[in-house]
Amino acid sequence: MAAWSPPAAAPLLRGIRGLPFLHCVHRMFASQTEGELKVTQILKEKFPRATAIKVTDISGGCGAMYEIKIESEEFKEKRIVQQHQMVNQALKEEIKAMHGLRIFTSVPKH
Repeated sequence: MAAWSPPAAAPLLRGIRGLPFLHCVHRMFASQTEGELKVTQILKEKFPRATAIKVTDISGGCGAMYEIKIESEEFKEKRIVQQHQMVNQALKEEIKAMHGLRIFTSVPKH
């Protein structure tokens, strides 16, 4: 049996998409990344009447791409494109550092 060496073990220590295994484990047990928390906080401030906000880092944890689901009364009587423009405006500084953003907006059903 060959001796253990770091280069030989590298494939075993790699996780999803080539990220280090420990990063993947951390992501599995962390409730939200720092980026998700930051974006969520901004959206809570900009949309105080929101009844639901869910921000998910869909880039594997590096913060390059997010999926946002937000339900708010502020979207009432606005077209989808206007709703998305409101979210884009709220996150205009953060968007500069992103590669992509998926936005899903809705109005609460009473």
